[in-house]
Amino acid sequence: MPQQNQQDSLQVELIRSLFAETAPAVIMSASFLVVGSLIAWETRNPLLAILVAIGTITTVARLIFVFRFKGEAQAPDLSIERARLLERGFAIAYFAFAGVLGMFGYYAMSLSHPGVHMLVMAMLVGYAGGVATCIALRPRIAVPSMLAAIIPPLNAALMQPDVYYWATALLASAFLIGGIHNLHRRNARAVQSISRRLAFSTLARQDGLTALPNRLALREWFDERVAFASDPGIVAVHFLDLDGFKPVNDNFGHSAGDALLAAVAKRIAGTIRASDTAARLGGDEFAIIQRGLGSADEAAQFARRLASAIARPYRIERQNVEISTSLGYVVAEHGAEDLECLLSLADEALYASKRRGGGVTEWTPDLDTTHRCAA
Repeated sequence: MPQQNQQDSLQVELIRSLFAETAPAVIMSASFLVVGSLIAWETRNPLLAILVAIGTITTVARLIFVFRFKGEAQAPDLSIERARLLERGFAIAYFAFAGVLGMFGYYAMSLSHPGVHMLVMAMLVGYAGGVATCIALRPRIAVPSMLAAIIPPLNAALMQPDVYYWATALLASAFLIGGIHNLHRRNARAVQSISRRLAFSTLARQDGLTALPNRLALREWFDERVAFASDPGIVAVHFLDLDGFKPVNDNFGHSAGDALLAAVAKRIAGTIRASDTAARLGGDEFAIIQRGLGSADEAAQFARRLASAIARPYRIERQNVEISTSLGYVVAEHGAEDLECLLSLADEALYASKRRGGGVTEWTPDLDTTHRCAA
C-alpha cells in the first residue's frame, strides 16, 4: 500500500478529530431546538421562528453527516484526499449552523426582553465550549464558527442602552479573544505531539532499508483490515524471496545488495493496488497481502505479474543486474483468521517453487505440509 508522507498522515489525524466527539454536538443541537423554540414562542416573533426552523435543519444535517461518515473517518486506510473531502463537508455544515446561530442571537438580543438575553448568552457559552471540545484541532473551522455565532449577538448587546450590556459584550469579547488564543496554542501542542507519535510509529513499523512496512506493521495491517473486518472478501497472501541475490552480494558487495533490495521493494510497491500492502520480512524475503479480490484468479495473475516485474534487469552501481524470484501464495476464499498460518502456507508454496527452479506456485492441500488454516 502506498505510504502517506508524515505531513499527510498528520493532516489525516487532525481531520479525524472532527468526528471523534459527537456528544457535545448532540447536546448543542437539542439545546438550540428547545431554547430557540421557547424564545420564538415567548416573543411571538416570526423571524426567530424561521431561524429556529432553519437552524434545526442545518444542525440535524450536520449530525447526520457526522454519524454517516464517522466510521469512514476513523478507518485506518483513510487517504489524505478523502479526508479533505470529509473535512470540507463537515466545515460547510458547521459554518451553516454557526451563521444561523449568529443571526438568531443577533435578533433575539435586539429585543427588549432580559430573560431572552440570558438564554441566548447561556446558549452561546455552551456553543463556544462545544467548539473548543470538538474541533479545537482544526482552528480554520473552529475560529470562523465561533466568530460567526458570537460576534453578531455581542454587537446587538452593544446597541442596548444599558451599561451592563456594554460591559457584558466587552467581557465576552475578551473571553472570546483569549479562547481563540488558547485554541491556537492547544492546536500547536497537539500538532507537535501527533507529529512525534507518527515519527516514532513510522520508525517502529518501517523497514529502514527499503522503506516498506516491516513484520509488525504487516501484522497490524492484517488485523485491522482482514482479521477484524466483517467482510474482507477473498484474501491472498504472497511470500517471495530473490533467486540469485547472494551472488550479487558476493560479486558486487553488500552496498550493491542493499541497493538491489531497495529497487526490488520499489517495484513491488509500484505493482500492488492502493488497497493492498507489502512488507519486507527480512533478508531478501517479502510478503504481500491482497484483500477484496473478485476471484482467486486475480491472485494468480498478480503473482505472475509481480514475478515478471522483479525479473526485469536492474542498473545497480553502474552494473546490469538480473535476478528472478520464487513466489508462493495462498488464497483464503472467505477471509482469514491467522496471518502467521497463511504466511506458513505461502512459504510452503514458495519452497515448492524453489524445488522446481523458481516461478510461481499456489498453495494447495496436496502440498506436503502439516499446516492448516482458513484457506
